[in-house]
Amino acid sequence: MVLGPGGSGVSAIAAGGATQRPAANRPTRATPRSGLAVAESDTLLITVDRWSPVHDWARVYRRPDEPVVVSKYLHLLSLDRLDLTERTWSAFVEVLEHTVSRSKTTLPGVGTLAGIDAAELTSLPGIDDFLVLRRIRDEAVSGRWQRIVVDCSGCGDPLQFLRGGAVLSQALNRFWPRHRRLAMAAERPMVAQLTAAVDAIDRDCLDIAELFADPHAVAVHLVLAADDRSRRLTGYHLAAADLMGLPLASVQVNAGVGAEPAAVIADMVRAELADAAGSRSVRVQVVDKSADTIDRMARLRKLSVSLPEPHGVPRGSAAAEVEAGQGRVDGKPAGPVYRLSWPQRLPDPDSLGLGRSGDDLLVTIAGFRHPVRLPSVLRRCTVVDADWDGTHLGIGFVPDPSVWPKPQN
Repeated sequence: MVLGPGGSGVSAIAAGGATQRPAANRPTRATPRSGLAVAESDTLLITVDRWSPVHDWARVYRRPDEPVVVSKYLHLLSLDRLDLTERTWSAFVEVLEHTVSRSKTTLPGVGTLAGIDAAELTSLPGIDDFLVLRRIRDEAVSGRWQRIVVDCSGCGDPLQFLRGGAVLSQALNRFWPRHRRLAMAAERPMVAQLTAAVDAIDRDCLDIAELFADPHAVAVHLVLAADDRSRRLTGYHLAAADLMGLPLASVQVNAGVGAEPAAVIADMVRAELADAAGSRSVRVQVVDKSADTIDRMARLRKLSVSLPEPHGVPRGSAAAEVEAGQGRVDGKPAGPVYRLSWPQRLPDPDSLGLGRSGDDLLVTIAGFRHPVRLPSVLRRCTVVDADWDGTHLGIGFVPDPSVWPKPQN
């Protein structure tokens, strides 16, 4: 996953990294369908930017949702958000119409939703990000590609894009909790297909969130320009990556964008990473400015962009740990207490905000809010305190008496 602020050269770095040949000594993998071992030799470059220049650089036609051959070792896939939304909505409307036709009672809102034609949509708030991420996930688990490079340019805030699955899951379970969905399906069998469709979306949301935080399968590469904006905002980008648990593998300082010395920006990033847990797993690299205008893949290949592979080290909230202890009042045991902690940068400690929504802990850092899924033991607890020791964020929990199992006499 290659991402960064707009204008930092994300597309060029992603495409340049994709042109580098995969390691020749990779082991073969069995395809899910046939079970036969096949050589993994292809790289798939995915772009989610409708105005991406990569097609022009590669001299190929833009064919949304269909991989296009660029070279023997490289394919290019362009994802169209509007097309994904229309096709998914059409399939969902079929389920709604089937539910309405079989139900003897009126289900509020379902008929209205079923009446919305896919051509009337421009986007579904928050859902189009999820659909793009799900399409990327499907390619990742297809077994066809040795490596997938995702160019996250053109999607506004790339971190908001990557949290699409987690945010949609939170919204689904907030407005229609799973226990209510299951209860309605049991009471009204005719809506079982609808609840199954919603459950499938929720499962996909959780699957996507887990995949993109998996340091064994995913490597995230942050692209920074050599300019003053990178100098000011690097700490905030790294803090947001910690909060999301993204497996950051490298920071690419693009000397081709900005007037600052790239080596100075790289040294600043190294200093920012120096005191963080797992910092040794993150490489800081300078991508030299191209001597020629970037207008073809051959010139991108000359940049020799190196995108490190997944390092297997969980970072940020993905490395969260729970410690159990015993609370005490007046020196006497007063029930169990728990502490959830993970390595977290806080460039502005006063901006830290905490909230709770169902099974999620809502953490806000410098205006960026992300739901962190709580471990099962903490979902029946209430938050009592929080602190930050300069490197780790810790949140204290105590059992909620209304849902915690009562001791046996």
